[in-house]
Amino acid sequence: MPLLLLDLDNTLVDRDAAFRDAAAGFLAGHGLPASDLGWVTATDAGGYTPRRRLAAAMAARYGSAVPDTAIRSLLDTGGADRVVLAHSSRRALERAEAAGWTCVIVTNGRVAQQEAKIRNTGLDRLVQGWAVSEAVGRKKPEPEIFRAAAASVGVPLTGAWVIGDSPHADIAGADALGLRSVWVANGRDWAQDSYRPTLVSHDVASAIGHAVAAPR
Repeated sequence: MPLLLLDLDNTLVDRDAAFRDAAAGFLAGHGLPASDLGWVTATDAGGYTPRRRLAAAMAARYGSAVPDTAIRSLLDTGGADRVVLAHSSRRALERAEAAGWTCVIVTNGRVAQQEAKIRNTGLDRLVQGWAVSEAVGRKKPEPEIFRAAAASVGVPLTGAWVIGDSPHADIAGADALGLRSVWVANGRDWAQDSYRPTLVSHDVASAIGHAVAAPR
């Protein structure tokens, strides 16, 4: 069975929009300036800033105005309760499964937060498995996490496609393993010279469609 390895954040779900919404609620709930939303999201850096560093930066900025527990609550949830799965993405996954593909999510992050996103959006009923870096002990682009994802469903990596929005984590990871890939551009231009995706798509639904339609 052919294998689709799919990134979660900002690929299958709009993680940044969910975090921005959660951060806006946090600021409003503590009487902080709404204009700080840009600072919080920039400091978060799309989730790539380590949680401890982001918590320390927020604690330093807001001091006694915000309890540390409130900052931890925001970062522990990370907008996981606010993510949504687009209908087009749902249909693309359903079509992939109907065509005989095995779909597995491969994501960096904490198990509790990432699994909450998967279950809250119904992705747990649309994919056959997932691998989260905290559980695996390896992060994308390290090959071990991709191998763990394939092993979790008993499907070999040979012939697999990797779909994701991160040039470094997703596309470089696929390239190192000799796998085909689709980069979800989200309006960006490709800027890497040392490696390239097999295909580029503007969103995950079209990326899944391109992979499924490609010759095996």
